[in-house]
Amino acid sequence: MSDRTAAVTRETAETEIEVTLDVDGDGDAPVETGVGFFDHMLESFAKHGLFDLTVRCDGDLEIDEHHTVEDVAITLGEALAEALGDKRAIVRFADRKVPLDEAVAEVVVDVSGRPLFEFEGAFSQHRVGDLTSHMAKHFFRSLATNAGVTLHVAVSGENAHHEIEALFKAAARALDDATRIDERRSDVASTKGQL
Repeated sequence: MSDRTAAVTRETAETEIEVTLDVDGDGDAPVETGVGFFDHMLESFAKHGLFDLTVRCDGDLEIDEHHTVEDVAITLGEALAEALGDKRAIVRFADRKVPLDEAVAEVVVDVSGRPLFEFEGAFSQHRVGDLTSHMAKHFFRSLATNAGVTLHVAVSGENAHHEIEALFKAAARALDDATRIDERRSDVASTKGQL
C-alpha cells in the first residue's frame, strides 16, 4: 500500500493551522484548537475512522470559534484529498448510520472529486460547550468542499451533544469505509478513468 499521508498548513489573518493525516492510522489524535468540544469531536473522528490526525490551531477565538472550525475543516479536507492522491483502488462509496443514545446520525459519502454537501435535520440546542451547534454542519460542508467529496448527512435526536458526536462518528466510519483499498481493483472506481 502506498503512503497515504499528508501534512498541510494554512495561515491567514484569522488562523494559523497545521494538520497531519494518515488515512491508514490507528486513531491517534493529538488535537489543540482552543475549542474544547471541537477538540473532542476531532479526537472522536480520528478514533472511529482509524485516522492518525494531528491538528494545531491558533485562531481568533477572542471573536468566536467560526474561523477556527471553518479553517480546520478546510485544511483537513485538503489533507484528505492530498493523502488519497489519484484515489486508485479505493472503495469510493460508503454509508454509515450511528446512534448515540436517543440521537442518530446518517452519513452517505462518495469520494468522487465532486464536492457537494446536503444536510437534513436540526440540532436540539444552540450550543454545546464552547461550540455553536451550527458550526458542526459548517465543518462538514467545508470539509466536503475541500476534500472533493459528496457528503449527505442527516441527524435527529433531543440532545445536541449526542447529535453532533453521532455525526462525527458516522462521518468517520463512512470515510474509513469509502477510502479503504479494494484488493480486487487496480484502477479507480469510475468509468471515466479518474476521480
